[in-house]
Amino acid sequence: MAKRIVKIGGMSCDHCKKSVTEALEALNGVSDVSVDLAAGTASIDLDEAQCGEDGIRAAIEDIGFDYLGIR
Repeated sequence: MAKRIVKIGGMSCDHCKKSVTEALEALNGVSDVSVDLAAGTASIDLDEAQCGEDGIRAAIEDIGFDYLGIR
């Protein structure tokens, strides 16, 4: 498992936090998600063999938020 921090633009409320959490948790290989609204980030524990950056980007953009990078 790897821990990655994803920068997300456009989140402003608890509904945004819930939407991002649910979208990322639905990805294969993701075992834990924690969203920090103030920082505009999501911390993700994932198996990179099952879920890569393209999948994370698509999940975030598909629900209307801006994918700003991963580290």
